Amino acid sequence: MADAPVDLGWMRLLVEIGRRGSLSAAARARGLSQPAVSYQMRQLEQSFGVPLLRRLHRGVALTDEGRRVFDIAARTVAELDELERVIRAAGNRPVIRLCTDYAFSSLWLIPRMHAFRQSHPELDLQIVATQRLAPGWEEDSDIAVAFGSRGEFGQEGILLMPERVLPICTPAFLAKHGPFDEPGALAGVPLIHLDAAVPSPWFEWASYLAEAGTGRKADAMLGDMSFNTYAMVIQAALAGQGLALGWLGLVDQIIDSGMLCRAGAVLERKERGYWLLVSRARRAGVEQLADWLVAEANGGAPGSSVRDSPTVAGGQ
Repeated sequence: MADAPVDLGWMRLLVEIGRRGSLSAAARARGLSQPAVSYQMRQLEQSFGVPLLRRLHRGVALTDEGRRVFDIAARTVAELDELERVIRAAGNRPVIRLCTDYAFSSLWLIPRMHAFRQSHPELDLQIVATQRLAPGWEEDSDIAVAFGSRGEFGQEGILLMPERVLPICTPAFLAKHGPFDEPGALAGVPLIHLDAAVPSPWFEWASYLAEAGTGRKADAMLGDMSFNTYAMVIQAALAGQGLALGWLGLVDQIIDSGMLCRAGAVLERKERGYWLLVSRARRAGVEQLADWLVAEANGGAPGSSVRDSPTVAGGQ
């Protein structure tokens, strides 16, 4: 037989005829005249070389060959319609850009991404990681989670996690160098530092030890290490290379896993921590993400809704 024309139009037409059993009804469904439908079906039958329709007193019926072609056409049309629906839906899915620092994204957000996708399958989240939130973050992002003080963000955001820190290390390091029940015991072992501006926007070892009522001699610092990202600080701690400061909320899962353990007292700065900031241009899905972040920060329990807060933005 001659090659059948690969044309979605004839497939749809044959499907309409097969389902309705009428050339006239199929013509109306496809927005065609009945003579046009009859012509197309004659062309199709000539292409296959066999009759596909049997004319009845009223309407038409599929021949055996017509039924075989109909089954393939119906399946193909259904699959293509579903594919079109999926592609169009994907193109219309809101993509929300969240700007935050490397520590929050890697230690807090990414481990919870599966839960977010399950609770909001209609939203796509794109993470924009940066060392520190820039004043113009709204130009490229819809929402931000930034570390700072109440003076910076208190009138503009929601406090997700207050700053709470404690010394952490591997169980092996603690067994070898500990216990660190007294603050002075912390001063004589290698410490792992996170580089910070002066004055530091967060706890660093000097301020932690000062608040704990102790200090360090210069020769005690010879084994210290310093890194400019918190991920490297954690990697060094996991390698057993010293004591690091752990921010509760970020390191909880690592502590729960047993890879790192608590090695000292918790110090807190309620006026500092991670703040949720929402851009002034609130696109679809942004409030759902904001509310989810608040709930997750509260341990999965509903907390303050972003709808209850003033319009917030991170530009200073």
